[in-house]
Amino acid sequence: MFLKSPPDLVLASTSSYRHSLLERVIAPFRCVAPGIDESSRVGESGLALVTRLALAKARAVAERYPDAWVIGSDQAALRIDADRRETILGKPGTQARCIEQLRSCSGSTVTYLTAVAVVRERDASAFEFVASTRVRFRVLDQATIERYVARESPLDCTGGFKSEALGIALCESIESDDPSALIGLPLIRLCAVLRQVGFQIP
Repeated sequence: MFLKSPPDLVLASTSSYRHSLLERVIAPFRCVAPGIDESSRVGESGLALVTRLALAKARAVAERYPDAWVIGSDQAALRIDADRRETILGKPGTQARCIEQLRSCSGSTVTYLTAVAVVRERDASAFEFVASTRVRFRVLDQATIERYVARESPLDCTGGFKSEALGIALCESIESDDPSALIGLPLIRLCAVLRQVGFQIP
């Protein structure tokens, strides 16, 4: 009797956060850099940005691995001001920008959108979804922000903080259907999709 081999799985990302999250629920898989331009387009909303990039990342890698299932994901933090204007917060990259982002979030609610696309090039299959997480930041003074950034250096994190580490101390509340979404990959919904296409989890 021959057991059916699971399909190949590829994560279209070099993010250590996404790798660690996916590794919680399934192995083996490979990580491949999608190598796409992640710039936002003029007038593009946060939702449109993350859904476009998640699919673009997955498709770019799927072209190289047409028989594999490929996971692409992207995340943005959205802050809405008093005039209902949307500001998209990405990865700060520098300490100064990280401090500026957190100062702008002080006392505000920020919505984190994490988009996922799971595709297979061979038969043009595609599954897409977006997980939303609302983070309410407590009022943060300059000294608190500077201490946090100096200690954790979350320069590669969307919105400039890590909820899974010291950044949790900056929050009043977090509302989400999936706690892993804020870290970078919504595992509850992703596991459902992977089971649907033939992976055994757990």
